Amino acid sequence: MADMTPDDMAAKLLASGFERSGPSAAALTDPIADTPMVVTLDQLRPYDHDPRVTRNPAYEDIKASIRERGLDASPAITRRPGELHYIIRNGGNTRLAILRELWSETKDERFFRIPCLFRPWPQRGEVVMLTGHLAENELRGGLSFIERALGVEKAREFYEQEMGRDSGQPLSQSELARRLTADGFPLPQSHISRMQDAVHYLLPAIPNLLYGGLGRHQVERLAVLRKACERTWERRALGRSLLVDFATLFQDVLAQFDAQPDNFSPQRVQDELVGQMVELLEADYDTLALEIDDTESRQRALTSDPAPPAARPAAPTAPAPEPQRSSSPPSTPAPSVQPAAPSPSTSSGVGLVVPAVGTEGMHQDGQRDERLQGHIVSPAPTTERLQSIQRMVADQMGDKLPDFDVDALRAIPVQAGGLYPISDVWYIEPGLDVPDRLRVHIAQFAREIAEEAGVAEQVESSDGGIGFACVAPPAARAMPPFARAVLTLLQALCAARVAAGLDRARLADDLAPLLYGSGAYPRLSDAGLVKLFRLLRLARRLVDLESGAGASAAPGHGA
Repeated sequence: MADMTPDDMAAKLLASGFERSGPSAAALTDPIADTPMVVTLDQLRPYDHDPRVTRNPAYEDIKASIRERGLDASPAITRRPGELHYIIRNGGNTRLAILRELWSETKDERFFRIPCLFRPWPQRGEVVMLTGHLAENELRGGLSFIERALGVEKAREFYEQEMGRDSGQPLSQSELARRLTADGFPLPQSHISRMQDAVHYLLPAIPNLLYGGLGRHQVERLAVLRKACERTWERRALGRSLLVDFATLFQDVLAQFDAQPDNFSPQRVQDELVGQMVELLEADYDTLALEIDDTESRQRALTSDPAPPAARPAAPTAPAPEPQRSSSPPSTPAPSVQPAAPSPSTSSGVGLVVPAVGTEGMHQDGQRDERLQGHIVSPAPTTERLQSIQRMVADQMGDKLPDFDVDALRAIPVQAGGLYPISDVWYIEPGLDVPDRLRVHIAQFAREIAEEAGVAEQVESSDGGIGFACVAPPAARAMPPFARAVLTLLQALCAARVAAGLDRARLADDLAPLLYGSGAYPRLSDAGLVKLFRLLRLARRLVDLESGAGASAAPGHGA
């Protein structure tokens, strides 16, 4: 075979057999595993569903750090299938905005070319992206309540799309909470309920207030107020032709207070709302306000969370609460006292009576101190030195020393059903602390206790005494033992003339089985027992008020 000349070799290399026969790729496909890469600012976009819509409070500090040190924590990026640009995967939109500013200001190449970790687009796409951004923002800078609420609402939409549901079948709050927890953003169902209220009812009226940082407890107060006023409106407006509906009235009133959170007072909103309801419904202001307060109390008992305990402060005095955060009780010596349950107002961080703007925090703190004193039956004989020794011994033994300030207002999780739900056996709200209203509550509790034994019709309200009287049926001696014991007990408590057929002497034998059971007949239920305790507490206060002994004392204090 003859040797190939350079021309022959060049001709063979340029032959058509070496030409590309398939289509050429315009761009490389994305990696299928986590891969470090360098991208430029013009290749990278922020995540378009980022829940943060306001400026990060730490923006300037982060910018100063990146300017001096460069980007210590590179963001993770990804790319939607079929798109040209990369996007931030989970947390990093603030850093991207800062890099754009620094590149514009300095033209320094280190702010233009960014080392990133590329992660493939997740199988569940938008849901994983959004929950990742929610969790990352919580860790790095915290979101405002409304930003978190809007993010959760967007997540609900993505979950419904993922499940193939149409708009007529919304995802329940409990199912949404379960799915968020599974995707790494745990959130209680009660918080989701408040968030949806804020998005649907508050955001259209007070966007500046919410985006300015109005906190969860203030939002909860407004949500409870709206529901309480709406229920009162529905009862009183039934069958009447009014010029405006409640939804429009609430939006119009609330929009007047769309200012900065520092100047916001829920009590001013309530005063204005009740005032306009009084005019439209032609009602008495005090009566309407008391009715709304009662409804608020029941609503808070159902929806409020107990305040978390705080770290032990150096001094036993209670610090003033911050405007937008829940203030937890400080630690003080533990007096000898029966601890009581939390009230709705204490649990939510907002009292039933809130003062005018400027004094709200101090008044709430004063309410809490007054209420705490109301749970002290007798002071504990102790000293600061003795307390410090007790704490030291408890620490060495691995025990937890009781903390009265923390425990007294949240110790017993009471929630007895009925017309007046009981969230605190001992505390008496200021609006309830008058003889007429005490009698109404006492009589209702007596009827509900009697109802357990099927003798509620034998309990009648009374304008005198402690608020009720008992009437024995014609065949009282033929009554079941449990029914007779319950009715005899109530008749003895109301201190009225002995009804025919009821034997108080027999009550001595029936009392123990009635209260804690002995097998002879059913004992009083737990809810009934709590109602009995509450009845006794209110009756004691009523007697004090009418005798003058408790007229000058705070309603929380026992005689």
